Amino acid sequence: MTQTTDSAATRDDDRQAARTPSRRRVHRAWIVAVVTFVTIIGGAAFNSLPGLLIDPLHTEFGWSRGQIGLAVSIDMALYGLTAPFAAALMDRFGIRRVVVVALSAVAAGALASVWMTAAWQLVIYWGLLVGLGTGSMAMAFSATVTNRWFVARRGLVTGILTAAGASGQLVFLPLCAWIVEEHGWRPASVTVALAALVVVPFVWLLMRDHPADVGLAPYGGTYVAKPAPARGAARRTVRVLADAARTGPFWLLAGTFAICGASTNGLIRTHFVPSAHDHGMPITAAASLLAVIGVFDIIGTVFSGWLTDRFDARRLLAVYYALRGISLLFLPMLMAPTVHPPMVFFIVFYGLDWVATVPPTLALCREQYGEDSAIVFGWVLASHQVGAALVAFLGGVARDVFGSYDMVWYASGALCATAALMALVIRRVPEPSGAAAGLG
Repeated sequence: MTQTTDSAATRDDDRQAARTPSRRRVHRAWIVAVVTFVTIIGGAAFNSLPGLLIDPLHTEFGWSRGQIGLAVSIDMALYGLTAPFAAALMDRFGIRRVVVVALSAVAAGALASVWMTAAWQLVIYWGLLVGLGTGSMAMAFSATVTNRWFVARRGLVTGILTAAGASGQLVFLPLCAWIVEEHGWRPASVTVALAALVVVPFVWLLMRDHPADVGLAPYGGTYVAKPAPARGAARRTVRVLADAARTGPFWLLAGTFAICGASTNGLIRTHFVPSAHDHGMPITAAASLLAVIGVFDIIGTVFSGWLTDRFDARRLLAVYYALRGISLLFLPMLMAPTVHPPMVFFIVFYGLDWVATVPPTLALCREQYGEDSAIVFGWVLASHQVGAALVAFLGGVARDVFGSYDMVWYASGALCATAALMALVIRRVPEPSGAAAGLG
């Protein structure tokens, strides 16, 4: 009898908690979403910096662009390799603790670089500290917040948080470029460190790991008790990788997404500004063009998601990579001391294509790997960052060897053509016969 009474009381408490949000003007989930948005912007500040500092560091210390590119490449590789485990860390230790440590690592790396005197220090500060910090705030962060705090409006919140990275680029690229040109690279690095540190108190005071921590139901859902800290999530992450690695589609998806990373973060984000500066374009003008990409990649991603619901994801990827490769072949002819209409057209097009590959890649992961698709996509995302890391390093080496970036643009165009062919040979998963016959 007592057990029945306790169960009824628990259900009443759950229903009362679920009704609580309707009496609030603003559900706590939206506050958590805003804090997440600001956190991603603060973490994205560093991603705006490396391309702006290649020339100043080369000039001041005499380090080769290959040495500087090595630090950037380690940062990108760690970003990708940390991402699959970030969700497991948040399940084990909580969102708030992981994010505070991650922001502190980004701030420490950016601030310590002000006093560096050797290239190996650049690798430690930029590569190791910042790479681990930004990797812990990758897509897994926004996905974890969305899944825990929202039942309704998940698509909207996901889109908003995805846009946070582009918004950060839009804000910090022109600002950091102006600081570098007017005051030098050290104040720009301090600015990035402060941007990360300023967010820490907001995360600690306003972020909560789970709606149950404040006695609420998730937005649009019913009250759910907070689960015990998850154990073994990291083992599952590795096991899913081992299983997926035995299949051909995984390597095709990982290969195409590695080329995606190589031709975006590794190539354009890292080397576009110094390449444009080689042709006499002011750093602020080149950085502003790069920031514009952040505006159009939001539009391109949303439109690509709409197309993915209607067309074969493999063919969409093939078209995206083919068009990207063609545009890169023309880029050396567009470089000039001033911004002209053909260059603006390239920037708009590249922005639309920048992350348009994400929805069809995610759809193919879902089609191929079912309930493990989110983890598989995390590893495919890791390959994206490894590809970016390789080109961030090799692009700098090529500039040192050839004296210009032209060879880098041409080689990247050829890689994109390869990715288009790889996308087309990904096998389709046949529908169950019952579903095909309209019986499922």
